[in-house]
Amino acid sequence: MSATVAAAPASPPASPPISARTRQLLEAPVAPTLLRLAAPNVLVMVLQAVLSTLDAVFVGWLGSAALAGVSLVYPLVMLMQTMSAGGMGGGVSSAVARALGAGRRAEAQALAAHAVLIALVMSAVFTAGLLLGGPAVYRAMGGTSEALEAAVTYSHVVFGGAVVYWLLNTLSSIVRGTGTMALPAAVTAGSAVIYLVLAPALVLGWGPFPRLGVAGTATANVTAFGAATLVLAIYLCSSRSPVRLSLRGLRLRRELFWEILRVGAPGSLNTILTNLTVVLMTGLVGPFGTAALAGYGMGVRLEYLQIPLVFGMGSALVAMVGTNVGAGQHARAERIAWTGAGLAAALTASIGLLAAAVPHVWLGLFTGDSHVQAVGATYLLIVGPTYGFFGLGLALYFASQGAGRLAWPLTAGFLRLGVAAAGGWLAGYWLGWGLPGIFVAMALALVVFGATLAAAIKLGAWR
Repeated sequence: MSATVAAAPASPPASPPISARTRQLLEAPVAPTLLRLAAPNVLVMVLQAVLSTLDAVFVGWLGSAALAGVSLVYPLVMLMQTMSAGGMGGGVSSAVARALGAGRRAEAQALAAHAVLIALVMSAVFTAGLLLGGPAVYRAMGGTSEALEAAVTYSHVVFGGAVVYWLLNTLSSIVRGTGTMALPAAVTAGSAVIYLVLAPALVLGWGPFPRLGVAGTATANVTAFGAATLVLAIYLCSSRSPVRLSLRGLRLRRELFWEILRVGAPGSLNTILTNLTVVLMTGLVGPFGTAALAGYGMGVRLEYLQIPLVFGMGSALVAMVGTNVGAGQHARAERIAWTGAGLAAALTASIGLLAAAVPHVWLGLFTGDSHVQAVGATYLLIVGPTYGFFGLGLALYFASQGAGRLAWPLTAGFLRLGVAAAGGWLAGYWLGWGLPGIFVAMALALVVFGATLAAAIKLGAWR
C-alpha cells in the first residue's frame, strides 16, 4: 500500500524587522513622543531665530538703507530656505518615514540618493535665476539707489551659495525621516557658533577679516552651512546611519522621484505662495518710501520667525505622521497632527500678542529711527494678534506632508495669497487707508489660512 504525503503549505515571507526607533513612532504615547522628538528641533530653531535676528542687527549697524536692501532680499532667501527644508525637505522626510514605517529600508536608502539629485538641480535653478534676474526683481519691489545696491550685493553672495542651503536641508530631512532629530539639531547649533564668530567680523572688518558690509552676514551663513553639510554627509555615508547615502551603482527610478515629488512639489508650491505673499506685500509697501520698507521688513521678520519655530514641531510631525500612515494607523496619525497643531498655535499666538503689546522691544533691536519704528509698530499691532492662526496652519501643513495629503494646504495658501494681495491693494490704495489698510489685509489672510486648513482636516480631508 502506498502512502501519499501532502506537502506542507508554504510559509508567508517574513516581514522585515522594524527598528526600535520606528516602533516608538508607531506605539509610544503621542504627546510625550512628539515633545521628545520636537524638543531638539525647537531649541535649534529658537537658536536660528536668534541668529536671523542678529543678522538684521549686524546689518542695522550699516544704516537704514542697508536694512531696506536686505529686507528686499529676505523673502527670497526665506523662499529658498523654506522650500528646501519644509517644502521639498518635507517630501524627503515623508517619503523616507513612510518607507521605513512599511519596513522597506532599501527603498528608503534609494530615496535618499534621489533626494540629493533633486537638491542639486533645485540649487542650480536658484543660483541662475537670482544671479541673472535678482536686480530686476528688487527694483520691481521698490528698491532704489543705496537700498537696491545693498540688495544686489547681499543677493549675489547668498544665491551664489544656494547649493549649500539645499544640500544642508535635504540631508537634514533624510536624517529626520528616520526619526533622528538630535543630530541635525546639534549640527545646526555648531554652524550657529561659526556664524556668530564670522558675521560681525566680516560686516565691520574686525582683526584680520575684510570689511564686507552687507555681504558679511551672507558670507558667514554660506560658510557655516557648508561646514554643517559636510558633517551630515559624513554621517549618512557611515554605518551608524539607519539610511546609508550612496550614489555608487545608483539606478535612477521614476517612481522614487515621484514618491518625493508628489509631496515635495506641492509643498514647495505652498512655500512659494507663502513667500510670494510677502513679496507682493513688500511691493505694496515700497511706494511709501525707504523708512516704510525698512519698518515693514523688521516687522514681518518676526512673522517669518514663526516658520522655523513651527518647523521644529513640524519636522517631528512629518516623521510621526508619515510613519503611522505608512503603517496604516490613520486615526493615530490624525491625533498626532492635532496635538502638534495645538502646541504650535499656542506658541505663535503668545509671541504675536506679546509683540503687539510691546512692539518697540522688538523693533528697537534693529534701529532707533522713529519713522521706521512707527511703521513696524503699526504692523505688529495689527498683524501680531493673528500669529496663532499662522502657527496652526503651518503645523497642519507639516502634518499633511507626513500624510501625503497636500491639496488643502495648497488651497489655504492660495486663499491667503488672494486675500492679502487683493485685499491689501483695495484697502491700501483703492479705499485710501494706506499702510494700516494693507496690514489689516495681511492679518485677515493669516486667519483665513489657519482656519481653512483646520476646518478641512476636521471634516475629513485626510480620509
